[in-house]
Amino acid sequence: MTARRLCFTGPRSVEVRDREVPDPGPEEVRVRTVASAISAGTEGLLYRGEAPAGLAADETLDALDGDLSYPLTYGYAAAGEVDAVGECVPEAWLGRRVFAYNPHESRFLARPEDLLAIPDGVPTREATLLASVETAVTFLLDGEPLLGERAVVFGQGIVGLLTSALLAEMPLDALVTVEPWARRRAVSEKFGADRTLDPADCEVADAVEAAAGGRVDLAYELSGNPDALDDAIAATEFDGRVVIGSWYGTKPATVDLGGRFHRSRIDLRSSQVSTIPPRHGGRWSRRRRHEVAWDRLERLDADRLLTHEFPLEEAADAYRLLAAGGEDALQVLFTYD
Repeated sequence: MTARRLCFTGPRSVEVRDREVPDPGPEEVRVRTVASAISAGTEGLLYRGEAPAGLAADETLDALDGDLSYPLTYGYAAAGEVDAVGECVPEAWLGRRVFAYNPHESRFLARPEDLLAIPDGVPTREATLLASVETAVTFLLDGEPLLGERAVVFGQGIVGLLTSALLAEMPLDALVTVEPWARRRAVSEKFGADRTLDPADCEVADAVEAAAGGRVDLAYELSGNPDALDDAIAATEFDGRVVIGSWYGTKPATVDLGGRFHRSRIDLRSSQVSTIPPRHGGRWSRRRRHEVAWDRLERLDADRLLTHEFPLEEAADAYRLLAAGGEDALQVLFTYD
């Protein structure tokens, strides 16, 4: 059977290529993809040529081998249906809706243990958001928000919005978000932010301090903009935490660690979804994190986040849209016949 697969061939260059997909082996299944979500952060870096070429694609995902040099296939948020099973796989898998950390392609083989069954309450297209919700869950595990604290989230792209939605469930005294695009600020408020700020209209650190009723205890830098890290540090009070969830790729980050930072004992934490935070490793596993992410996704009004769909054959248009930026593009999906 022939499948279509997306390939990054160079900066601002993508192709859709055919490849043969054999029948599943004895312990494999074949998945027909319905939709897959574009990671605007990581895939944006790949598209623009700003990802470090020598870095492994993802050592924790078997479907992503090699490094980030061109040409490469990428993607980790595919949702579809099992359309064939190997002789040793129970027939119950046939027709099952599943999520996979798999590159953008119309059909692929997988082992059942590498797939996640999509809960009945989650539509297939919305299931493509699981990886982003799982990232947001990880950010909360790393940030450890506490009763009565004040938090700020810089950046309200898809992961920033989901992080804000989860933080809004916590017993915080204040939740402030910072985002230049009006539509994203509006969604942020619907997801529970107490106040949202346009960084072009204010001195960010002072405005965050005023909006939060004093300097914040916990800041998240999720904008993808290295300059926002200075604002996150400046807005954080003594002994506060700054969780850095953005991946800047090859973009340099010049951080001001002079002034009050030296005496403030601010904790800068790198957070990334490929691993469980070590401090929680004794009680949390990927399975538990998946269960929490599915539960939160089922409760979210996630449909409002799915703003654009492109057939895989129009991938170049999808990436041009994301590269141009703008408030209208939140989660962009590829769809498959």
